[in-house]
Amino acid sequence: MFLNKNQAISLALFCKVVDNYGDVGICWRLARQLQQEHGIAVTLWIDDLQSFQRICPDVVINAEEQQLAGVTVRYWRNQEGSFSADDVADIVIEFFACDIPPGYIGAMAGCNPRPVWLNLEGLSAEEWVEGCHTLPSPHPRLPLTKYFFFPGFTNKTGGLLHESSLEEQRRQFQSDQAAMTAFLAQFGVTPTEMASLKVSLFCYPHAPVSALFDAWQSGDTSITCLVPEGVAVEAIQAFLGGEAKPGAARTCGALTVRVLPFVAQPDYDKLLWTCDLNFVRGEDSWVRAQWAGKPFIWHIYPQDKNLHHKKLRAFLQRYSTGIESLFCLSLRWNDARTEDMEKQTSWSALWSLLQADMPKIACRSAEWQRQMLANGDLASNLLEFAGSLRSAATKS
Repeated sequence: MFLNKNQAISLALFCKVVDNYGDVGICWRLARQLQQEHGIAVTLWIDDLQSFQRICPDVVINAEEQQLAGVTVRYWRNQEGSFSADDVADIVIEFFACDIPPGYIGAMAGCNPRPVWLNLEGLSAEEWVEGCHTLPSPHPRLPLTKYFFFPGFTNKTGGLLHESSLEEQRRQFQSDQAAMTAFLAQFGVTPTEMASLKVSLFCYPHAPVSALFDAWQSGDTSITCLVPEGVAVEAIQAFLGGEAKPGAARTCGALTVRVLPFVAQPDYDKLLWTCDLNFVRGEDSWVRAQWAGKPFIWHIYPQDKNLHHKKLRAFLQRYSTGIESLFCLSLRWNDARTEDMEKQTSWSALWSLLQADMPKIACRSAEWQRQMLANGDLASNLLEFAGSLRSAATKS
């Protein structure tokens, strides 16, 4: 690698917020890890500070530049602006093909040596990802080459975001019942609710929440559903019979629904660690659920022509091997049923099957974590690849 411990390496990470909290969530975790674990001087360019503030309360939403957790955060107001070679970082990352400012690209071309330019793509379990990982893409006019870098689930991809201390933090927290009880108590969770089956719910507005609530209400298992403010608002308000604000709660049948405030990323991890089952959405919370060691159901970000259903199935075929209940409920949750699926299967029946399989799913989760850890972590893999490119450029 080209990372000299005695030399400050700079990195610019450009993020356009599309999926509210998922995009900035990924970029913020990556930025912090690069700075804290690898000593990289990171500048995070982001176009939506308001969404950022929901997961990082220290964000000042009207600041052009601010320092947060050792990371320089710049408000990416528009595509215009003039830049010089002095403004360009050693490594430049655009998240999910977000088209960084043309002026910045022009300044990159004037650098000597030129920066390593990466497009950090979205996470997918589809097989084609392996073939596209680290592929070069020469600029049509300038002497620059951008490389595609794909997170993924095999050693032929960039791996998953995972801080070096994450597993130890999780083990310590999950082994301390008093700490977990105190964590949920701050949100109003009662001892009775703590003793129930605890489910966190983070999904897109179109998720069939009401149908699932109906199944839970009529079941034999006491369930406490913890929902962050602003999630599935219509369904939550219909159940509560009032405003879905933090602290609001109601019990009907076997189901209690409680609204939580939106929490910072470290507390969201704790929420996942504390619950028995997690419904997650997009990419950031999906990855964190995989590291939580608990059963989870993924609500995938919708795409035109239902292309997201193919992506969903690709993951389920890898993850839910031999656990049909997880596969079927996940498809139903995402409205991705196939013709050969029994369309008359009720939510109550699907839930009963999944609940019976939860011990098996928990075992699968532990096995999955071991497999993913063997691939290395995304930040380290990314820096290793950038280092190889820099070394090659220096020799040529």
